[in-house]
Amino acid sequence: MKKFITLLFLSLFISSYANAADGLISVESKHSVKETADKFASIVESKGLTLFARIDHQENAAGVDLTLRETEVILFGSPKVGTPLMQCAQTMAIDLPQKVLVWKDADNKVWLSYNDPEYLKQRHSIEGCDPVIKKVSNVLSALTGAAAK
Repeated sequence: MKKFITLLFLSLFISSYANAADGLISVESKHSVKETADKFASIVESKGLTLFARIDHQENAAGVDLTLRETEVILFGSPKVGTPLMQCAQTMAIDLPQKVLVWKDADNKVWLSYNDPEYLKQRHSIEGCDPVIKKVSNVLSALTGAAAK
């Protein structure tokens, strides 16, 4: 039994590390891709954030006779949040505005995925801006969590 628990712990640790290492945070949704994306967009706008674009990759693929599972990217943000990030590291501008991917996997599960702000902190060598990174992390977590319910 002890060996089983050790193996279970090790496998959980490795899978958690793999998820964190890829720089993405994914939250499973209880809704379809369209419902999730619509809900997310509505929440973004209700919070006073700017909805810049919605990109339907499945639709674009169909336009050139290719198939793709449902895949939509939503670009959104606020200068009140984005500007302090760029003040910390101007190269952050390449990763802004924020993006959320709403997609269906091979098992027909729907996910919201976004760049982990801690990953972006490392990517852009940001130092001394932990309160801004924490705020962005909290906002992204709250928005995706609300859309997934």
